[in-house]
Amino acid sequence: MAKDPILPVDDEARTLAKKLMRTARSGALATNDPDTGMPFASLAQVGTDLDGAPVILTSQLSLHTRLMEADPRCSLLLSSIGKGDPLAHPRLTLQATAERLDRETDEAKSIRRRYLLQHPKAELYVDFPDFSFWRLKVASGSLNGGFGRAYRMTAEDLLTDMAEFFDFYDFEAEAVAHMNGEHGDAVALYATQLCGAREGAWHLIGIDPEGLQLALGDEILRLSFPRPLTGPHEVRPMLIRLANEARSRIA
Repeated sequence: MAKDPILPVDDEARTLAKKLMRTARSGALATNDPDTGMPFASLAQVGTDLDGAPVILTSQLSLHTRLMEADPRCSLLLSSIGKGDPLAHPRLTLQATAERLDRETDEAKSIRRRYLLQHPKAELYVDFPDFSFWRLKVASGSLNGGFGRAYRMTAEDLLTDMAEFFDFYDFEAEAVAHMNGEHGDAVALYATQLCGAREGAWHLIGIDPEGLQLALGDEILRLSFPRPLTGPHEVRPMLIRLANEARSRIA
């Protein structure tokens, strides 16, 4: 009898999947063409909401926009890019339902802010009237972490619990601006000392209950917290703890 290739989901798999979701700048978006009954795949820039749900920005001129309007069911493939065999690197396929966001809501404005931190060049067209943000409501995922490491994952495995983080969009925006403006040295140390990244003007682009997103040019890093936070009151102590740890590694 053949061995089941699907492994039980563990914390290591969850962390890897969430890292892919938080650091991928683009992905292959597959939608459904009702006229032909055939799938249609296209390349889409990807951002994330606070809970890690993918967010995409599309033009009404794009075929995949019109296909999502007709049938919101879709799939998104995210992959870690590296040298050598592409199939040796982790990748994650998400099955989701696309939801267009009302541009005038506070949620959409906050998502716009977060998206532009990850994709600053989108500032050139983000406010064009034919562009809209879509949030991909994740139903399930399939993670391939490398040879012999396949997992089927639920939405609960993939998304961050935001139940205790009320009004966190505003809190996050203020914390990110404060860290970049007043503590850029600590942010750079997060990247170089805790993530092993190259030296440079790293800046913070996202905070959530499970970690940080850091960026330098087109490179995005994920720094996971030692444990998930239980509320916004734990953000500042965690940032101080990480800064002290990073400085201790230099010493």
